[in-house]
Amino acid sequence: MNFSSNLAPPRQHAGSPFSISEKKKPWSLWFSALTLLWLVAVVYGMSTLWQYQSTPGQTALTASDWPSESERTFNSMRPTLVMFAHPRCPCTAASLSELAKIMSLGPERVDARILFFKSSAFPEGWEKTNLWKTASAIPGVTLISDLDGTTASLFHATTSGYTLLYDTQGKLLFHGGITGSRGHAGDNVGRSAIESILLQGSTGQDETFTFGCPLLGERNDDRQGGL
Repeated sequence: MNFSSNLAPPRQHAGSPFSISEKKKPWSLWFSALTLLWLVAVVYGMSTLWQYQSTPGQTALTASDWPSESERTFNSMRPTLVMFAHPRCPCTAASLSELAKIMSLGPERVDARILFFKSSAFPEGWEKTNLWKTASAIPGVTLISDLDGTTASLFHATTSGYTLLYDTQGKLLFHGGITGSRGHAGDNVGRSAIESILLQGSTGQDETFTFGCPLLGERNDDRQGGL
């Protein structure tokens, strides 16, 4: 009697629910779905970051002359540069880096001043953050505390990093930002325009967008010591 047919293991058919390949399919589908979701999240995150970096602050409607109401006066011997900054705006570090490059042309070329927003709701020294320390290390720059943004309001400054350049008669030569995007240091139209004025006396670009945080911040956030 032949018992070989009874001892042989049962054959698995392709359509059998016990097929190894069939067991792997659900895991493969889950892996593919998770990979796709991860890619979508990465693309969305990069797109959001790019949009944030490339969105300028509110445009300032600056007058063509130095504000007569200001207690501070322009320099009648050399151009006067004024930058407004919020002491807790991380984007402003790039603006300070660009200003340092401008001042490397020689402090004797321009009277540069940085006015840091100072809230009266906080104690003395609130505005003297690491940004203040960074600015103080730039040769030829004068730092000023702007109490509650009083001077910023006279110059219609609304965004941290907003920079203005006046001639010796108090006429506006340039206003805007000196970075190409939010928090990004490097060659840009604003810095090049100011350098052109200081070196050659003229520029083809007298206005640029300003990339930075709201200069006066948000009151609720200011109470927590940030923007």
